[in-house]
Amino acid sequence: MNLFETIDETEHEQVVFCHNKDAGLKAIIAIHNTTLGPALGGLRMWNYESEEEALNDVLRLSRGMTYKASVAGLNLGGGKAVIIGDPKTEKSEALFRAFGRAVDWLNGRYITAEDVSIDVNDMEYILQETDFVVGVHQTHGGSGDPSPFTAYGTYQGIKASLETKFGNEDVGKYSYAVQGVGHVGFELCKLLRKDGAKVFVTDINEEAVARAVDELECEAVGVEDIYDMDADCFCPSALGSILNEETIPRFKFKMVAGSANNQLATEQCGELLKKRDILYAPDYAINAGGLMNVSIELEGYDRKRAVRMTRTIYYNLKRIFKIAERDDITTGKAADRMAEERIETIGKIKLPYGGRPRAFKGRSKNNNNH
Repeated sequence: MNLFETIDETEHEQVVFCHNKDAGLKAIIAIHNTTLGPALGGLRMWNYESEEEALNDVLRLSRGMTYKASVAGLNLGGGKAVIIGDPKTEKSEALFRAFGRAVDWLNGRYITAEDVSIDVNDMEYILQETDFVVGVHQTHGGSGDPSPFTAYGTYQGIKASLETKFGNEDVGKYSYAVQGVGHVGFELCKLLRKDGAKVFVTDINEEAVARAVDELECEAVGVEDIYDMDADCFCPSALGSILNEETIPRFKFKMVAGSANNQLATEQCGELLKKRDILYAPDYAINAGGLMNVSIELEGYDRKRAVRMTRTIYYNLKRIFKIAERDDITTGKAADRMAEERIETIGKIKLPYGGRPRAFKGRSKNNNNH
């Protein structure tokens, strides 16, 4: 890989390699675009097969966060961070505190949060070294687990998709195939069942499926069988690249609206969905509820405001669907266009972000047990 050519092609502003031998830290922080504001994006820890794989992942994910924040109407840019290591065996206080110091050195250009294999206990260590972190426990002025908000935003996106596809928002009138019933998927099933909807569920974790069946009266189906279900809506809430040339031809679904990231394997798969008249709710637009929720921490967390903001996902998706119809393009391209136009417009009056978030009040060191 030619590092600078790759960064140039992906249009990243800054890529920081963080290393601390004593703490065992090998991390990469990627700041994609700060036109709209400081880069916010989660930290994930993964046992990558190579450093190149880790770099590709963080570049891809940080770029996606730029688009997600823009479409969501937030004054935030896109960033992401990865720690290279086995989350089952290599986590430590020193590791996360060393990462927290690396974040702090960036002086607010990057704000971190929870992502894959990172939990609230890990964030506690990071918080000891920097204020530039969101999604922390409520005792520190944080918002806690963002999963319910991601699910609620997805639910709002489903309603917008139903209205566009069928002319009504009667959630309980339709059936749903939910792939993945982890934190977000389970919360989504709860909302769908509350409306009386028929919900099919699958997951590689049999205990998660059993919980959805026992507590919510969902119907379990096989991991591979989910693609063949005769349901109105497919809700991918686990793996990425799940909408691909092998799965899409099997669909009987009328629409796809789920919380998983990077659902389309390729851009051509978006075209394939359009040709089959399957309405696709772009992943980064429909699953932005968690980001919206934690973003409010920058100004002082208010749960009512978070709920109100998450409801705007409905209107964001309606606007995307109208752009797609108007320009005869896929909904994915319409979402990209909407994000890029906002960045370009705001970019004419702002320079890339270079300092502390204007509204970020910080946290008292006494309250944070620094």
